[in-house]
Amino acid sequence: MYALRCAAEESCLSRSAYRLAVSDLDYRVLLRFPQRVKNQGTADFLPVKPRHEWEWHSCHQHYHSMEAFSNYDLLDVTTERKVAEGHKASFCLEDTSCDPGVRRRFACTAHTQGLGPGCYDTYHANIDCQWIDITDVPPGNYILKVTVNPSQLVQESDFSNNVVRCDIRYTGTYVQARNCRISES
Repeated sequence: MYALRCAAEESCLSRSAYRLAVSDLDYRVLLRFPQRVKNQGTADFLPVKPRHEWEWHSCHQHYHSMEAFSNYDLLDVTTERKVAEGHKASFCLEDTSCDPGVRRRFACTAHTQGLGPGCYDTYHANIDCQWIDITDVPPGNYILKVTVNPSQLVQESDFSNNVVRCDIRYTGTYVQARNCRISES
C-alpha cells in the first residue's frame, strides 16, 4: 500500500483499504484503464474554479482544478447496482493531442488548464487513480461506466456524449472489456 499513498490521500481506494488493520504490506487489485476525452463542442472546456482556487496536492506535486473530472463506476450487469467506484480529479486538463489542423493551446507546463475544441485529453492506465479498486469485487460480469464532467459544473452544449459503458468480464485473475459505447446515462 506504500506505493498507493497518494491515491489513498485522494480517496481513490475502496473503503476496505482504510481499515485500521490494513498495513503497507497489503495489496490492492486495480482495474486500470486509459481514458481519452475529446472536446467535440465549439467552446473551450475550462475548469469552473479560477486558478487561485485550485487545490494543491503535495503528494502528487500538482494542482487539481476540478474535484471530479470523471467518475468511474463498476455496475452489476443484471441489477446495475454499483459494486465499486473510482474518480479522477483534473490534475492536468490539457490538449494532449488535437485533430489535424487544430493547434494545441492548453498545456500544464504553461500553468493553464483547459481542453480546446477538436482536442483530446488523454489519461494513460498507469496514472494514479486512473482505475477502480476491485479488491472486494467477486469474479463476474459487470459494466464499467465512465462519466466525464459528472456534476455538469462545466457548461457544455451537449452532455449526451459524456458517458461511456463497457461490458466487463472479471475472472478473479484478469479482466476482459468489450462492447464499449457512448450512452445517455
